Amino acid sequence: MATVLAIETSCDETAAAVVRKRHILSNVVSSQIDIHRPYGGVVPEVASRQHVEFINSVIANAFSQANVTWDDIEGIAVTCAPGLVGALLVGLTAAKTLAMLHNKPLIGVHHLEGHIFASYLQNPDLCPPFLCLLVSGGHTSLIKVEDCGQYQTLGQTRDDAAGEAFDKVARLLGLGYPGGPAIDQISNKGNPQGFKLPEGKISLPEGGFHPYDSSFSGLKTAVLRLVESHQQRAVELPVADMAASFQLTVAQALTRRTINCALNYGLSTIAVGGGVAANSALRYHLQEAAQKHHLQVLFPPLALCTDNAAMIACAGAEHLDRGHTSPITLGALSRLPISQVMQLYSGVL
Repeated sequence: MATVLAIETSCDETAAAVVRKRHILSNVVSSQIDIHRPYGGVVPEVASRQHVEFINSVIANAFSQANVTWDDIEGIAVTCAPGLVGALLVGLTAAKTLAMLHNKPLIGVHHLEGHIFASYLQNPDLCPPFLCLLVSGGHTSLIKVEDCGQYQTLGQTRDDAAGEAFDKVARLLGLGYPGGPAIDQISNKGNPQGFKLPEGKISLPEGGFHPYDSSFSGLKTAVLRLVESHQQRAVELPVADMAASFQLTVAQALTRRTINCALNYGLSTIAVGGGVAANSALRYHLQEAAQKHHLQVLFPPLALCTDNAAMIACAGAEHLDRGHTSPITLGALSRLPISQVMQLYSGVL
């Protein structure tokens, strides 16, 4: 497999990495969490400016840690969709410049495909088909992985992504940003059975509910109503119990849909990716349920759950080995279904 330099700037992490044969040579991430924390979320314009400021040093550090030169690099991968357009453009412009300067092929990578490939870095012998539960701040999807570049979305959120719900509920409970780690930490002190919260379901026109689609906006609203009720009655807010109850509801909802999807489609392996893959309750409940049904669950290490360039490099290397390269005219796309990944290599966008 090719040795690839990758750049990731889809949101608020400036990242660069060098990967060879599904092995990480370097993986450098410059976080912007402290910068965005006062705003309670990512400010796109601020994120773009930070990418411009740090991208050169991040790439230089990736080269230094990998102990490679440009002669060792066979291609340059870069996240080009989906994401914040301004942020994507910073990374894409850097990648294009380096590709032209050093005469290297450009490989555009879909951000969600990168999260899928994080599992390959931890499990190099992993082979499709398998089911991927992708849960992050912007996405919650159940994806059937058929091959590199061949994906079928079987389920997805109809409103808030799981990570987005964590951030919003953490804000309601006064836990700060980012919400996922804050809720996970305080939930250890709470009673997950303290509050009965609704698990969002998607109704079907013919009756019943969609087996794999999710909804988290109603759950978020239920927490809001609880907070308002306690405030109106001047009763102390049981933050730990609320956080633990919310986290359990999300974990059980995701687990139930994922296990049912894997069983119904005959997929014996489940790979989990995205920032919410780091959540302890999700890890526990999904592994426990999978064991009962003799399914294998693969969680990437915590460093590969959140946005990073190593996963982008791994996906880029796989595409490059298959002869997939992108035109230098490749653009940044705020939205692109993962089923349309191959458009990034046809020049038809």
